[in-house]
Amino acid sequence: MALFKKRTVGKPGEWYYCLEHKKVEEGPECPGKDRFGPYTTQGEAQRAMDTARERNLEWENDPKWHDRPDRPADGTPG
Repeated sequence: MALFKKRTVGKPGEWYYCLEHKKVEEGPECPGKDRFGPYTTQGEAQRAMDTARERNLEWENDPKWHDRPDRPADGTPG
């Protein structure tokens, strides 16, 4: 008997963006390593790559991430 049950079918209303196939899917059709989500709406899942891009820019420009005085301005290890 398996200790953990493999969940192959998602719950209705759970939306994911598959990084492998570059498409939105309802319920997890692809492995977790290949998807973003879950999202509550199909529209949020469609914007997954835009959301990730926006968050990356926010983090890159966050002064808390660039507060080490021993790190050169170009980001290379000091």
